Order: sequence, then structure tokens, then C-alpha cells
Amino acid sequence: MIARWPAVIGILLALVCAQDAPAASGKRAAPQGAVAGAPPEYTIFTPAELTRGFLALAFGSDLRLGSKLARIHRFEEPVKVHVAAGGSVNRAESYRKILGEFAKEFPSLRLIMTEDSYAANFVVRLIDEKEFPVALRAAFGEATAREFVKRTDPQCMTAVKSAAEGGIIRVDSFIIVDQGDDVFFNCAYHEMLHALGLPNHDQRNPWTALNQDRQVGYLTVYDRALILMLYDPRIRSGMSRAQAGQTASEIAKELAGRN
Repeated sequence: MIARWPAVIGILLALVCAQDAPAASGKRAAPQGAVAGAPPEYTIFTPAELTRGFLALAFGSDLRLGSKLARIHRFEEPVKVHVAAGGSVNRAESYRKILGEFAKEFPSLRLIMTEDSYAANFVVRLIDEKEFPVALRAAFGEATAREFVKRTDPQCMTAVKSAAEGGIIRVDSFIIVDQGDDVFFNCAYHEMLHALGLPNHDQRNPWTALNQDRQVGYLTVYDRALILMLYDPRIRSGMSRAQAGQTASEIAKELAGRN
């Protein structure tokens, strides 16, 4: 979920990992194709920076429907995405290019696009801002939608439903298309990270697109590393924070320094 810019709604998550002084290096400009004004990114991170970010973002959420247990959630089945194009600005092709980027970067997702909304386990609705409250009510019911909007004043959002063992079984994302490129691309990448299993936000993290104090609008090297950690075979759906911590640290050591 992205709170309305510049208003920021934080996530109340106790972070028990020690905060090392930032040591990221390899700073470079935003990649080609990013919107004007997109922030630069770093390409090299310490294992501690990757581990802390992973644990902060993979556990907790400001919209939790159902179980309160903090567990790893990720897709265990192929990710089948249906794009429901709508709104006054046609951004369907732009969104499909983003999906193609994720499919290429993360083959283990087995991400495919489908025109059959019933066969999809990930439905993306591209809508105008004025349609957003109505879409939320239709998807989640009057009471849940009203409380969510009251607490967060969101610009776009993603709801993830998981099985008892932690595997993601259904994702619904709502992306606003009529408020400019900055909002669209920031929402698209931000909500994709939520959809794949990083449900939290972290305002202390200066590198992730899931920091609501930042508008990014592209897949950063840092967030790419976190998704690679989440979908590493050694991380399993249903793991608790304690169970995932040591494994995440080992994977982070292997990823640290890559760009």
C-alpha cells in the first residue's frame, strides 16, 4: 500500500535487529527509462543491510485480514497475472512491461500473464483515482474499506490472501493511472513488492521502494536482492521470523557485493 503523497503512514513494527551504520556503496543514477527525478540507487550492500531489510519487510503489514501470526508468505504456485485495464489513461502496456521485467529477473516466480481473470491468482486493476474508494468497497466490503482509508488515506494498495501454511493463494492490486507517471510507476513497483510477499514498509531503510518517504518507480538493486532472498529454496512459506533469520543471513552473505 502507498499512502497519499506526501502524507506518510508508517507501520508499527518492532525492529529488533541492530541498525548498523549504512555502508552501501556503488552509487549510480536511476536506470534508463526511470521517470525524471527518480532517486539514484546503490548496488553493493553488506549482509547486515540485506538481512535487516528482509526481516523488516517480510514480516508485518498495515492491512492484515485473518491470521495475526507473523509468517513468511510467498507464491508456491506459478504466478498467473491478469491485468484488468481501465481508467482514463491507458497504462496496460506499461504495466505489462513491468510484469515482463519481473518475469525475467525472477524466473523462479514462473510468472505468466493471462487474459482469463478466473484462472489468475493475481489480479491487477488499473483505475482512476476517483474510482479507488468504490473499488475497495467492492473488493473488501464497506467496513474494511472504510477503516483502511481512514487509517492510511492510500493512493494504491494490494491485498494478499494466504493459505494457513503461508503460501499466497490470491492477490488483488489497485493501481491509479490518472495522476501522472510518478504516481503510476511508484505504485506499480511498490505494490508488486507487496504482492510477491514483502507486505511491510520501513521508513528507516534508505534503499527500498517500500519506504513511504521515497518515490522510486523502478526495481532497485536492493529490492531485487530481497525478492531473490524471499524466493530462495531455503526460505519456506510459513517460517517465523526466528526461523527465517539465520537462513536469510546466510543467503545475504552470498548476495552481498553482487550488482
